[in-house]
Amino acid sequence: TFAFAQNYATLFAARSLQGLGSAFADTAGIALIADRYAEEPARSRALGTALACISFGSLAAPPFGGVLYEFAGQRVPFLVLACVCLLDGVMLLALAPPWASGARANMPVGTPIHRLMVDPYIAVVAGALATCNIPLAFLEPTIANWMKESMGASEWEVGLTWLPAFFPHVLGVYVTVRLAAAYPHLQWFYGALGMAIIGASSCLVPACRNFGQVIVPLCGICFGIALVDTALLPTLAFLVDVRHVSVYGSVYAIADISYCVAYALGPIVAGQIVHTMGFAQLNLGMGLANVLYAPVLLLLKNVCQMKPSHSERNILLEEGPKGLYDTIKMEERKG
Repeated sequence: TFAFAQNYATLFAARSLQGLGSAFADTAGIALIADRYAEEPARSRALGTALACISFGSLAAPPFGGVLYEFAGQRVPFLVLACVCLLDGVMLLALAPPWASGARANMPVGTPIHRLMVDPYIAVVAGALATCNIPLAFLEPTIANWMKESMGASEWEVGLTWLPAFFPHVLGVYVTVRLAAAYPHLQWFYGALGMAIIGASSCLVPACRNFGQVIVPLCGICFGIALVDTALLPTLAFLVDVRHVSVYGSVYAIADISYCVAYALGPIVAGQIVHTMGFAQLNLGMGLANVLYAPVLLLLKNVCQMKPSHSERNILLEEGPKGLYDTIKMEERKG
């Protein structure tokens, strides 16, 4: 639809449809990973790999789209993405086919999303995910104009602004996965450290005077986001395991909502703040918000010591498998 759109209404419809598809893919994909990798550190590694891929898409897309748009035309970037999505959908159907109807009937019922939202630990994690992504969401629509006005940046510099940050993001994922495997009880600390790095990096952005300098704090922001996401997304799955029913779709829907809050406010709120207060004040406010939120993650300090609640699901498993789904899960646990 993007490729062949000729007016604003069609573009708006295409963007809305893209957002709907992205919500389905993000939530279901991360929940599928959490379900397939039930034990640490395998779960952190798998989620870390997924986050690295998400980062690659977000940071490599601007130069990718810009180059194809410039040299191949408006339609080619969107047609390439459509083919990639089709191929990935076919691969998902081949590698992870839907459950048979008989097995589906024996699957546990997940905790309703409204009950997960009022869980204080899940609320703390959701707040951290939203807060840590605010600098990225608010800078994306504002930094290009600021670079052109303050440092006379060229078009290629604006287009490549975020690409170098992909590498520290992958490094942050790798570091957090290794640390989580060695010291799993410090997941909250890795998240708090990431928020502190994001806060400091955000405050440094307005002080930059050329393209080379601005790359450094942007890399710091993406490195910090990697620490927060990689540490806290597995924590969400663990909280569901020990405090609710081990079905992960709803809890990762909450995580996706947290991201969406930041990115939905970005183009609206950030532009208004820059217009009324200035670009420097925007960055200082975002940095302060992350630094102030970091100590809140202390509330997660004792999460790793929690024991699973004696829910109906646990009773069912203790009594032995009674259906196809339970038999499969028992065999996986034995394995």
